[in-house]
Amino acid sequence: MENGEIESVDEEMPSQNGRQYRPVVSDERAVIQMSSMGSSSYTDIPVKKINMPCQVETAASVRDGPHEGSRHSQNDSKLELFGFDSLVNILGLKSMTGEQIPTPSSPRDSEDVSITVGRPKGTGPKLGTMMGVFVPCFQNILGIIYYIRFSWIVGMAGIGEGLVLVAFCGSCTFLTGISLSAIATNGAMKGGGPYYLIGRALGPEVGVSIGLCFFLGTAVAGAMYVLGAVETFLDALPSAGFFRESVVVITNSTASNGTKPDLVATTVSTPSLHDLQIYGIVVTILLCFIVFGGVKMINRVAPAFLMPVLFSLLCIFIGVFSASRIDASSGITGLKLQTLKENWSSDYQRTTNAGIPDPEGPVYWNFNALVGLFFPAVTGIMAGSNRSASLKDTQRSIPIGTLAATLTTSSLYLISVLLFGALATREELLTNRLLTAEVAWPFPLIIYVGIILSTLGAALQSLTGAPRLLAAIANDDILPVLNYFKVTEGGEPHLATLFTAFICVGCVVIGNLDLITPTITMFFLLCYAGVNLSCFLLDLLDAPSWRPRWKFHHWSLSLLGASLCIVIMFLISWTFTVVSLALASLIYYYVSLKGKAGDWGDGFKSAYFQLALRSLRSLGANQVHPKNWYPIPLIFCRPWGKLPENVPCHPKLADFANCMKKKGRGMSIFVSIIDGDYHELAEDAKTACRQLSTYIDYKRCEGVAEIIVAPNMSDGFRGIVQTMGLGNLKPNIIVMRYPEIWRRENLTQIPSTFVSIINDCIIANKAVVIVKGLDEWPGEYQRQFGTIDLYWIVRDGGLMLLLSQLLLTKASFESCKIQVFCIAEEDTEAEELKADVKKFLYDLRMQAEVIVVTMRSWEAHMENGPQQEDSVEAFTSAQRRIAAYLAEMKETAQKEGKPLMADGKPVVVNEQQVDKFLYTTLKLNSTILKYSRMAAVVLVSLPPPPLNHPAYFYMEYMDLLVENVPRMLIVRGYRRDVVTLFT
Repeated sequence: MENGEIESVDEEMPSQNGRQYRPVVSDERAVIQMSSMGSSSYTDIPVKKINMPCQVETAASVRDGPHEGSRHSQNDSKLELFGFDSLVNILGLKSMTGEQIPTPSSPRDSEDVSITVGRPKGTGPKLGTMMGVFVPCFQNILGIIYYIRFSWIVGMAGIGEGLVLVAFCGSCTFLTGISLSAIATNGAMKGGGPYYLIGRALGPEVGVSIGLCFFLGTAVAGAMYVLGAVETFLDALPSAGFFRESVVVITNSTASNGTKPDLVATTVSTPSLHDLQIYGIVVTILLCFIVFGGVKMINRVAPAFLMPVLFSLLCIFIGVFSASRIDASSGITGLKLQTLKENWSSDYQRTTNAGIPDPEGPVYWNFNALVGLFFPAVTGIMAGSNRSASLKDTQRSIPIGTLAATLTTSSLYLISVLLFGALATREELLTNRLLTAEVAWPFPLIIYVGIILSTLGAALQSLTGAPRLLAAIANDDILPVLNYFKVTEGGEPHLATLFTAFICVGCVVIGNLDLITPTITMFFLLCYAGVNLSCFLLDLLDAPSWRPRWKFHHWSLSLLGASLCIVIMFLISWTFTVVSLALASLIYYYVSLKGKAGDWGDGFKSAYFQLALRSLRSLGANQVHPKNWYPIPLIFCRPWGKLPENVPCHPKLADFANCMKKKGRGMSIFVSIIDGDYHELAEDAKTACRQLSTYIDYKRCEGVAEIIVAPNMSDGFRGIVQTMGLGNLKPNIIVMRYPEIWRRENLTQIPSTFVSIINDCIIANKAVVIVKGLDEWPGEYQRQFGTIDLYWIVRDGGLMLLLSQLLLTKASFESCKIQVFCIAEEDTEAEELKADVKKFLYDLRMQAEVIVVTMRSWEAHMENGPQQEDSVEAFTSAQRRIAAYLAEMKETAQKEGKPLMADGKPVVVNEQQVDKFLYTTLKLNSTILKYSRMAAVVLVSLPPPPLNHPAYFYMEYMDLLVENVPRMLIVRGYRRDVVTLFT
């Protein structure tokens, strides 16, 4: 393999979007132009126009639209100046005139579109606030818990703590509703409900983790509704049970003389666990068949399920107020102040798994446990947002409908606490699980029918919403494992429905409603906390895109809502909280590892951006202290040398960039220059930048890609070195490969470009690292042995020392040792210089061997000390070539009658000084070959280009310096310290 040429690269990158790089042929002058993103230094090198993908051609046609004005009227031609036709096509305004135009498709990732507003496709009749949001939320919130558990909760907690319980849980959902309203009114919503809101606010990882937990909660909620319906059915028709059970309840009863209470044993029948399992599985299967029939049928009959609920509520309240006048059990006293006083305090006790009081029961209830049991009764506030695709105006309907349903149901619960507490004795509240049915007017059957229909309707909603939530997560294509659940637009998620039914059946087999509800509570609370945190983060960052129409929100309310959610989780159960958080964390970690990137402009990225801005402002424009100095290399990807067509950057440059970072931390900027006109090659530059970014990610190098279009390489680099970066985050080290092929390929313009780049770096106060032997640079797992030799000639702020220490932190160089060679002019300076350098290295905590080499002055060069034969031969060849070049310059100047010209400017050649530079370089190269021929890598100070010397001469000096050295870093600091002695 020739020096400076790579014949095969294992890090081969596929060409993207069908784009092919321009091949370089041997007879072209542009042998240093590797591709459209590879850049040459010269304006006279031809640059071929590369065909772009279809979306670029479309953009070009839109841009060129005004040039086709001959087909339009004079009036239209005036509008074409502003791209009117393109705007009309994108916005769909032509449909106003009756013209049929195709609906523009959504832009794919990495596509650029100027306007993405479009007229949505018609999807049938839309729903308003009442039927689209309020009714679903009301139906889901007011469900099975109210009918068969709420009176029992009042009996266990008492009226006082019952009011606190309802207010506590209701406040949590109300604050969540405020946050939900703010996010929902910040823009258009798609399918997925809370998953869509959280994912777009907190990122795909958080969205998928909480979305999957919410899916599990919704699926388990379906099992809760099924069990509630079955339990109600078995209470209404005890003869339908196959395994009827009874429980003996011991209660206190006041004696007739009023002095000593008596213990009274009562036998209470309860549905069998096996009956709940059998009927629950059958009902779940039947509901799944209905769900498979399609969501249209379910939406059509959904309002019919609400009517029995409203009618049953009316019957309950009529019965409560007329209870004293009906023939009821002795435990129902009617609304009495004495009963309210007796039931004001709590009476927590042990019960059976079915909730029947039992002194030896396995379950002990307290306020925390009641929170877990009751909280599902206030959930359901997401039912409206889940139907966002069917709403006429999401930004108006979701806030009004959700908060109205929340306030209505919370008020109903608070009133019911007082009514139930004043209606019946505590024993009746705890033992009569269907107290609402017994007091209902005119007969209990109405309540049974209402409960069964409402719970079956809620179960249908769960079995319908959960699969669509899972399908929405799958359609975002974040987790490949969920690809089986994808559905096409307008399709039914049949596989997701089967999976949901499987989860629901598994929970039904448990058969215990009181054990299922805490699980639902945790997942719902996790989702609500995510909604509140999303709103809190967006409100706190206050990004320009955060402009919600719902103004009744504040970051403090969102933070309070999130805090209430977390407090309720820990109040219910530490175990369930830890398990749910661990499950969400595992999903988050799995998505981070296996998930595909989904850039949704989430709040975390905005937070990182805000943090970066604040950090940048805090750094100021002053120089960074050496203790805080980090190398920010600007990697010049392809200035010279041949590369394969589909490799946008020399692969070893990425490896070397990683060597300049301690433990991989830091940032690199990878830059390429395209020669040509910016207007013509702007799209080429965008495509090349995406390809270079992909390659950087493939090489696992922390960095960013930049592609510059400039007339030539010198002008492009001069613009980069002046403008790249911001504040103190500007690149401080320029890294490029040494142009080893310039003489072999007869690239006579490389010397001027090389010298121009170095001079620009010196003027811009940038450090320079030039890598010679880049093709042989060791990879990550190629262990090196020997020494890292530093030829420390000039003071460079310690950059060369720092680079050697950074190399030692890499696995490939960790077995090497450092040798520091100091050049002394006279022998008398050697010992003093060695002592000073040793002390300096000791204070820097560097372990290195110091070797002082005497470089004789020019006056003593005639003594002709021993030289390396290879160096002498290279020295003689360089003298001969310089003499020939100088003779040609003189001949040209004599013919044209002008002074000596080189690189387009006059020069003054001092032949004696040229020989001096050559001899000094010879001595240094000879010394390097003598001491460091077997070194793993050699670091040497970069000599600045001499004034008034042709660039060709400087290239000869550099070639003599690196002659026969296999691997070398030529380093120039920027005259400021990058290391410090002090703590």
